[in-house]
Amino acid sequence: MLKFLGLEAAFSLLSRKLLYLWVRTQVLPQDLTSLKLDPNKPVCYVLQTRQLSNLMVLETETIRTGLPRAMGRFQSLDVREDRSFFFLTRGETPGLRRQNRFAYSPRLKRLVQAVMADPKFDVQLVPVTILWGRQPQKEDSLLKILFTDSWATPSAIKQLFRVLIHGRGTLVRFEEPMSLREVVDEGQNEELTLRKIARILRVHFRRQREMAIGPDLSHRRTQVNALLETDAVQRAIELEAREKNVLPHKLEDTARRYAMEIAADYSYPTVRAYEKFLTWLWTRLYDGVKVYRMNELVDLAAEGPEIIYVPTHRSHIDYLLMSYVIFKQGMMVPHIAAGANLNLPVVGGILRRGGAFFLRRTFKGNHLYAAVFNEYLHMMIQKGYPIEYFIEGGRSRTGRLLSPKGGMLAMTLASFLRDHSRPIVFVPIYFGYEKVMEGGTYVAELSGKPKEKESIWGLIKTIRDIEKVFGEVHVNFGQPIPLADLLDEQHPGWRDEPAIEDTKVPWVSKSVDVLANRIVTQINSAAVVNPINLLAFALLSTPKQVADEDLLVAYLDTLRKMLADAPYSDRIELTALDGRALIEYGMKMKVLERLSHPLGNLIQLEGAQALQMTYFRNNVQHLFTLQGMIACFLTNENALERGRIVELIRNLYPFLQAELFLHWSIEALDEVVNRQIDAMIGSGLLAMRSDQTTIKAPNRNSAEYMQLEILARSVRQAMERYYIAVALLTRQGSGKITAAHLEELCSMFAQRLAILHEHPAPEFFDKGVFRSFIQTLKRIGVLGENEQRQLVFDRQLQASANEAHLVLPHDVRQTVQQLTRLDADEIRKAVVEIAAKSKK
Repeated sequence: MLKFLGLEAAFSLLSRKLLYLWVRTQVLPQDLTSLKLDPNKPVCYVLQTRQLSNLMVLETETIRTGLPRAMGRFQSLDVREDRSFFFLTRGETPGLRRQNRFAYSPRLKRLVQAVMADPKFDVQLVPVTILWGRQPQKEDSLLKILFTDSWATPSAIKQLFRVLIHGRGTLVRFEEPMSLREVVDEGQNEELTLRKIARILRVHFRRQREMAIGPDLSHRRTQVNALLETDAVQRAIELEAREKNVLPHKLEDTARRYAMEIAADYSYPTVRAYEKFLTWLWTRLYDGVKVYRMNELVDLAAEGPEIIYVPTHRSHIDYLLMSYVIFKQGMMVPHIAAGANLNLPVVGGILRRGGAFFLRRTFKGNHLYAAVFNEYLHMMIQKGYPIEYFIEGGRSRTGRLLSPKGGMLAMTLASFLRDHSRPIVFVPIYFGYEKVMEGGTYVAELSGKPKEKESIWGLIKTIRDIEKVFGEVHVNFGQPIPLADLLDEQHPGWRDEPAIEDTKVPWVSKSVDVLANRIVTQINSAAVVNPINLLAFALLSTPKQVADEDLLVAYLDTLRKMLADAPYSDRIELTALDGRALIEYGMKMKVLERLSHPLGNLIQLEGAQALQMTYFRNNVQHLFTLQGMIACFLTNENALERGRIVELIRNLYPFLQAELFLHWSIEALDEVVNRQIDAMIGSGLLAMRSDQTTIKAPNRNSAEYMQLEILARSVRQAMERYYIAVALLTRQGSGKITAAHLEELCSMFAQRLAILHEHPAPEFFDKGVFRSFIQTLKRIGVLGENEQRQLVFDRQLQASANEAHLVLPHDVRQTVQQLTRLDADEIRKAVVEIAAKSKK
């Protein structure tokens, strides 16, 4: 209709005039005679995708440069075409009736037919590449990076933004013509000729795009297609089709849906956008990001292994921080395993383009989903993509490491056993924060509030916190763990065995457990003692979380000296601030407040921060566990032989080692304990009698004894929880209670104890802590289960309980003993009543 009314030309002219009020182009080659166009043969331009803006640019530039017009009539006596261009592919169209994007252009078909019909007729096909924006690495604007040209076909809205943002930096490249006659003369039929022309043009446009914006890293559809063709997925489809009596092609659609749900859609422009956004975010949020031992990681990556990053999971910031740190070092951003609960509208797509791939919480009962995910993971490992996942299964609400989950490790190990041509190295990573955005949420959840479901609103509420100050962030890389070396330890000769797909094979299952434990142990061995967690450790062990300022300064300096004299590991990083500077830093961070008093200033935790500070204390609790136990023994008994101290710790150590992931072996424990005793003597917290074998506490009226008492308090809560569980077990008897029932009773006992003895931290009676402890006792063989899933144990547990009470004050021990004499129903009723009263 527009053409009939003579309005089409007017519309084109107006569109181009409006477009070029903003658009500025660079045309290549600058000398268009280098194209070597034959003036005696008609020209037809080829654009890659159907976009009006690209067509208007092409039309304008052909007019400006004196080339045959793109929207002009085709210059041939034998063939009449209204226009001198065609699109190689169609754009994406919404709705159910989607067009085939790769269908041949009708104009191309007619031109091929004309060339075939007339041996003297030829057409010059001129590919034209139009790119909106320069290469991503040369951009310095977030919006420019977001809307720069990439491999994905843009929607109309995104193309509009590209024009608006990149219009003044548009690149137009005319390429040397392709002779249609030369292709037709190869003697193939029309269909094969069209197919070859399309293939040649696609390859051409791909190479031009690679040259301008880098390689295509967004292979999601290609990966999905390859994934569905693998033997494992096809076997899973066939098996499920037989079991459910369903046609295989329907299950193929299901498998494709699973694959699209899982697969990342990595986009380099999106990663660049992340970098700009996170640089802005870190500047507003943190005083700096300190990274330790990055050079070791760079050297490792240069050797070419498949790197699996396994950080501790403390905050949603973790995976953003990890990618940022890696990218800033010029290394490939890892593909990150994210829970399906984060695959939210809008947010999920952004995360997916940043390299996230999604997995469900459980694969149980869905063998097809498991097969698709396993194959996807195997494909990424084989292609050499670095991968990142969190083996704790979720964010720690308490600040201490959670018991590792072996699911992703088992799948990684299975992939390696299938094909171990590329070595795999696990890199443990410690994240140390001085504040976390989710701090208030963690406290609420530990106090009994249900876990909030992830949502866009929840994300918005979190983003509001960017106005606050969160101190520094510390990232420390632990000792790398080569997978092949670990398998050599666990099962020599594994290389000579056939590929194993079943990870439940005993030696494979054991290797997964060993690997998981080694990873979390190495994470703890790379802890960073920053000012906040050291202040939290010191003050949370004082009565009412308040201390004389001079005493606190001395105690902080003592803690630093003990860590320096007997370091936990050679990868520990210790703050350089002394006690006085640490307190001033805490005041600056608004976690401490100073109370003026005529007899000397007092320092206490700021009221709103006290509960949250338990989180940061737990980050470094494991570093002081042995010293705390020694302090407990000496404040209760006043004097003990050195050998007796070593014996007591050796008996209790397996439980503490498994719960806190301590790295010392039982064989090395005697030397380690003696070294810690010497460090405490050197710091003035202990003394040695003249017989040189007996260790004693300082005078009870001395400042050193007060420090020793504070240090002892740091481990008592853990020992109280341990004593509660053991006392309940031995009171009920072997084979009389299930793990779930014990967990519930332990939480109730701890809640009552917290009320009676002023334990302010809700984590003290957190069921999750007791659940982890019970699992630990089962893992080290102290507890077992009978056929009724009731817990069974031997006399070793009672013996341990008798020694554990040595670290508890008399009043706490008496309360626990009194409670264990009650009937379970009475316990439950009493605790509920007390809890209800305390809330009022």
